[in-house]
Amino acid sequence: MTFARQGVCLSRPKYSILYRHAAPMGTTAKEEMNKFWAKNTKLNRPMSPHLTIYKWSIPMMMSITHRGTGVGLSGAISAFALAALVLPGSYPHYLDLIHSLYVGPFLIGLAKFGISFPVSYHTFNGIRHLWWDIGKGFRIPEVYRTGYTVIGLSIITSVALTFL
Repeated sequence: MTFARQGVCLSRPKYSILYRHAAPMGTTAKEEMNKFWAKNTKLNRPMSPHLTIYKWSIPMMMSITHRGTGVGLSGAISAFALAALVLPGSYPHYLDLIHSLYVGPFLIGLAKFGISFPVSYHTFNGIRHLWWDIGKGFRIPEVYRTGYTVIGLSIITSVALTFL
């Protein structure tokens, strides 16, 4: 058993470094959680509100979309890399397989847009975040203006890349 107080340790010498600043815990996390809920029930407090009480705004939706495109792009790149490592054959083999499907120009354009929009949106919104990192553009009108600019540039860039 170890008793620690103000950096003084009364334990086995070989473990003294590990317990130097340790203090015995009074309660467990479960006990604390039960006390918290009992107190809130006794005081008749409501649960914390969730997303349903907020009025949706462009910056809120853009933040969620930025995170979603980041996760999606990261997952897609990881899946493609894993497939390249695991699947038999080489890249030209799978490219020929895709060409042999002949899905039509509409579906090819839709696929191009589906790939180019997340990339362009995440890139432009990432530049916007870098601008914020240096402390610029935090006034509400600027947040909305840069948000609409990112959306517009993303759509224009994605349409342009789709027609390449």
